[in-house]
Amino acid sequence: MKKYLDLSSDEMYWRIRIFDSLSYPSVIISPDKTLVGANKKFYETFNISFKEIFGKKCFHLFLYKDTPCNSDQCTISKVIKDKKSHSFTTKHHYRWEERVFSPIFDETGEVAYVIGSIRDITRTKSLENQLYGVKEFISRVIHSSASAIVAADRQGNINLMNSVAKELFGDYNGGEGKIKHTEQLYRPGKAKEIMKMLRDEKIGGKGKLLIPRIIIVNSHGEEIEVEMSAAIVYDDKGNESATMAIYNDLSDKSEVEKELKLTQRQLAQSEKMASLGQLAAGVAHEINNPLTGILFYASLLLERSDLDDSMREDLGCVLEDANRCKEIVKNLLVYSRSSGSEKKIVQFNKIIEQSLTLVRDQKKFRNIKIKKRLSDEMMLINADISKLNQVFINLVINAADAMDGTGTITLTSYKNNVIKKIFLEVKDTGKGIPHKDLSKIFDPFFTTKEVGKSTGLGLSIVYGMIEEHGAKISVKKTGSKGTTFIIEFPMYFASGEEMSLCKP
Repeated sequence: MKKYLDLSSDEMYWRIRIFDSLSYPSVIISPDKTLVGANKKFYETFNISFKEIFGKKCFHLFLYKDTPCNSDQCTISKVIKDKKSHSFTTKHHYRWEERVFSPIFDETGEVAYVIGSIRDITRTKSLENQLYGVKEFISRVIHSSASAIVAADRQGNINLMNSVAKELFGDYNGGEGKIKHTEQLYRPGKAKEIMKMLRDEKIGGKGKLLIPRIIIVNSHGEEIEVEMSAAIVYDDKGNESATMAIYNDLSDKSEVEKELKLTQRQLAQSEKMASLGQLAAGVAHEINNPLTGILFYASLLLERSDLDDSMREDLGCVLEDANRCKEIVKNLLVYSRSSGSEKKIVQFNKIIEQSLTLVRDQKKFRNIKIKKRLSDEMMLINADISKLNQVFINLVINAADAMDGTGTITLTSYKNNVIKKIFLEVKDTGKGIPHKDLSKIFDPFFTTKEVGKSTGLGLSIVYGMIEEHGAKISVKKTGSKGTTFIIEFPMYFASGEEMSLCKP
């Protein structure tokens, strides 16, 4: 203390006044950790006198105990050793304190004393805890969301992805090939387009954007259709500070929509078939009576011996056309389902084999190769054999017509025990079906052939007969390399067989 005693009275006065004017309770500690004084704020705050602290050690005051602290962890020891300020935060009862210790140097640059200030940070700590709680709550909300959430800074660098987003896009900032920037989330140029739309007040309001359907790209380069809601995050001054977006995967929804559209088309087709079937039945019966007369009287005339050759030739043409009309009427009756049905349990592949032997027009198949890839498994169905023969024959002839007499027809059968279905695929190597015609191929009287070469009833009759069996037919694939029709039949099980099949 000698150097302070050597000070003039004025200088000592001002130094004491400055020390007392400090807004935080402060004490002076000697290098041996003895308390040598305190400022006015300290005495007022802790309601103690100079006599109560003078000569006591720092651990009495700061640690509220009678034993010294570990010298390696002692803050005052660190200040003396490092010759710079150190601090720590502690809690005593309900009060949080920040204790800051700074060195006071002598004329040689050595630490002569240490000044310690005690700052009450209870309110600050309470606000920090509240803020931490809010941040934790927001974080839990974001990471527990069923939607994918992505946030990025002004430069587009991704700062946050919740677990759903990581699953949707693939993890980010994880190494080579991983997603790090918002431009990687979309097709080229789309991110800039989205930001332009976000800044346009005419589209959803400033800084807000809803896009019902948009394509995103994950870290594997796969494109996924999603619904996106995006926003710009602004600071207190209204400046852009970040962007965020919420994504909902539409894959399942798209599949449901496709199934719904397919079901709607099938219902429309069924209604169309039902109404046209009634019309066809009526027309067939009305034509059948005069047609029978034409065939009968033309046949009688041909039996006359006094007919010349030209007359006989003309009558032959009449009979030929009348028989053609008879076949059309027969098809109309089949289409209208006016004929009966005799179903029995049969081996699926056996009907296919039988149908192929019934194809009569051998000229049509002279340059066509038929491949059979039929399953060796037992596949039983409850079916009308004659009707399925007609179905398979029509499909094979339709495939042959699609190839203009040259190519390969492949018939593939298999079953799926899980969904209890039996499948047949009929594949040709023709030019495919134009997209505009796909929705009409099962319509009655629809044909792409020249007038007089087809009634347009072939596939519609197939559709009707397939439906009678509780089965479905559709185009699995079509293109420049050919078309594949697929039929799925319900599998037949003997009593108790289905349960045993499902057992592991």
